[in-house]
Amino acid sequence: MTPKTPQTMKPATAAKKLGVYLEATPAEFQAGDVSRDELNALQADPPEWLRDLRRNGPHPRQVIAAKLRISIGGLTRAGITDALTTEQVDALKATSPDWLLRERATQAEVRKEAERVKAEKAAPRRPRS
Repeated sequence: MTPKTPQTMKPATAAKKLGVYLEATPAEFQAGDVSRDELNALQADPPEWLRDLRRNGPHPRQVIAAKLRISIGGLTRAGITDALTTEQVDALKATSPDWLLRERATQAEVRKEAERVKAEKAAPRRPRS
C-alpha cells in the first residue's frame, strides 16, 4: 500500500477558511499550499499575524458583510469592493448610512422568509380530501 499524501489546499482557500484577507497574509503563507494539518494548527493556536489580522483587518468581504449584518451582495450594491479594516467597519456602523439600514432591512426580510420556508417544510402535511 502506498503512503497517503497529505491533503492540501491553495492559500486562497486556507485564507477563506481562516476568515482573513489573503493579500494581507505573510508572503510565506501566500507562496505555497497549506496542508489540512497546518490549517488545523493555525486554527488551534493562531500565530500573532493571524490574531492581528482577525482583530484589525483588513477583512475579506464575507467577514465585512457578517460584521455589518448584511449580504455580500449588499456590499456590492453599496460599492464596497475592497477589504476594510475593523476601524473602517466600526465607522460604518457608527454612522449607519442609509444604504446600510436598507441592506440590514433586506437581510432581515431574507432571514424571516427563510425561517418561514423552513417552518413550512417541517410542518406535517395534511392529506388532501
